[in-house]
Amino acid sequence: MSAVIDRKVIEKLVREALGSRLNGSVKSGSKLVVNVSARHAHVTQEDLERLFGKGHQLTPYKALYQDGFFAAEETVTMIGPRQRIITGLRILGPCRDHSQVELAFTDSVFLGLDIPVRKSGDHRDSPGCYLMGPAGMIRLERGVIRHERHVHMGPADCAYYGVKDGDRLNLRVRSDCPAILEGLLVRESPTSKLEVHIDTDEGNAVNYSKATGFELFK
Repeated sequence: MSAVIDRKVIEKLVREALGSRLNGSVKSGSKLVVNVSARHAHVTQEDLERLFGKGHQLTPYKALYQDGFFAAEETVTMIGPRQRIITGLRILGPCRDHSQVELAFTDSVFLGLDIPVRKSGDHRDSPGCYLMGPAGMIRLERGVIRHERHVHMGPADCAYYGVKDGDRLNLRVRSDCPAILEGLLVRESPTSKLEVHIDTDEGNAVNYSKATGFELFK
């Protein structure tokens, strides 16, 4: 009678084999970091200068977990269609080739905006808004989105989990409000560190501050 090997055992053996082939860099997986991403804006250099003045450069305030990215000292006021405003909307740097605003659904309801869930940079069918800085105001024709939950991964992490850029993973959260968040978008980059981004609504739903552990799985 032949033995039946459990699928999870097979996946574990495959991950360990891949880890050995990658010089041990993923034998036990990279440290999983889960961060809550609060509402924020990304701007182009041109829009930054319209908001803060000619030649203005973003001033780093706090480094983010991914190397080279930072929360800037600069903040703007966001104006929605009901003339409701969000003040102190922080800009993240460095500047990008497109301007966009990322909100949680709670923020969008307050402003009176119907925003889609999108990957960063995908502005299809998204509403716009006004952003006001100390030197001027700009109008975004589109670009206000809820950035879908996602996980940043390097090549070794993708090999460990058996995924590629654009695939989906699930996140199990252990807390006094335990939950499984499904369908995290895998975003692979050669320089990325393993990090999950959820927004403030999702963080509140799982009581992030009291979470005792996280697990990524297919």
